[in-house]
Amino acid sequence: MKYDYLIVGAGLYGAVMAHELHKRGKKCLVIDKREHIAGNIYCEEIEGIHVHKYGAHIFHTSDKKIWDYINQFAEFNNYINSPIAIYQDELYNLPFNMNTFSKMWGVKTPQEAKAMIEKQVKETGITEPKNLEEQGLSLVGKDVFEKLVKGYTEKQWGRECKDLPTFIIKRLPVRFTYDNNYFNDRYQGIPIGGYTAIVEKMLEGVEVRTGTDFFDFRKENPDISEKIIFTGMIDEYFDYCLGALQYRSVRFETEILDCDNYQGNAVVNYTEEEVPYTRIIEHKHFEFGKQEKTVISKEYSSEWTVGMEPYYPVNDEKNNALFARYKELAESQDKVIFGGRLGNYRYYDMDKVIAAALDKLDEIE
Repeated sequence: MKYDYLIVGAGLYGAVMAHELHKRGKKCLVIDKREHIAGNIYCEEIEGIHVHKYGAHIFHTSDKKIWDYINQFAEFNNYINSPIAIYQDELYNLPFNMNTFSKMWGVKTPQEAKAMIEKQVKETGITEPKNLEEQGLSLVGKDVFEKLVKGYTEKQWGRECKDLPTFIIKRLPVRFTYDNNYFNDRYQGIPIGGYTAIVEKMLEGVEVRTGTDFFDFRKENPDISEKIIFTGMIDEYFDYCLGALQYRSVRFETEILDCDNYQGNAVVNYTEEEVPYTRIIEHKHFEFGKQEKTVISKEYSSEWTVGMEPYYPVNDEKNNALFARYKELAESQDKVIFGGRLGNYRYYDMDKVIAAALDKLDEIE
């Protein structure tokens, strides 16, 4: 059987492409090497709770067009992302705001908080930051950086802050209001019923095969489609012929606990280096769950090697230059379209994934 498009990857980018192309009368086949659809936004039901299997995903956007688009497929609740951070025996609100500064220094007004940060920044004497540590200190001063940025960042990247480039934290969001809403976006929430149901609706009427490796499938079916939309790793597509791009990976330890409320919040960051995980997610709080049990996931950041699950691209100068060379190769493939987080070697929020897919559709159809 011949298809107009073979779409490699049943994540959000691939699902949007399949949905829109199917609407336009195109015959699509979607394949995914995992045994399920929805990619990294896949939700697995455990104890009646929608567990974000590959890490917390909170939908947020300021683009009403994208908000209206995603709301075709689900009703969203009014969840507001308000993480907290634990440093030793101290607990702070995130993002850095007046609640954070009040707890840290006992200040009450924005003027007092600004004065404290300015004093600490001045004491660093840093005018031209040469690494991430100097960048952080020059933005927020010693207390906030050492308690809430340094340890977390070093765990996340597996390197000391003084060995990391400044670009990772070009800025640190600091608010001088008592507002714990992490995102500035106008629209945010969690889909009632989880993310998997969204992708199921997007893929209605489209043929989908899970547990199917693209490279094996292509050998057996070299002429199965007119075009390919590839959302996997761009360097893997070209058999790493120029070398492997670097990623960070994440390992999850998920537990069912015999209590109805473990930490009182969906997201709790652990910012000291001595705690091996970066954060704990308690999934039921995303949907205001009342189940008798709870499910938590501890997240451990790790080095990535070929064969592991890639999560975050390491967009430093060296890797971006290597990606640019792969992109040249990609542009020479007239029947292959590369897209998504791995195909474009960049971190995308979910709204940007949808926008990128819709923009690409305008180009190809």
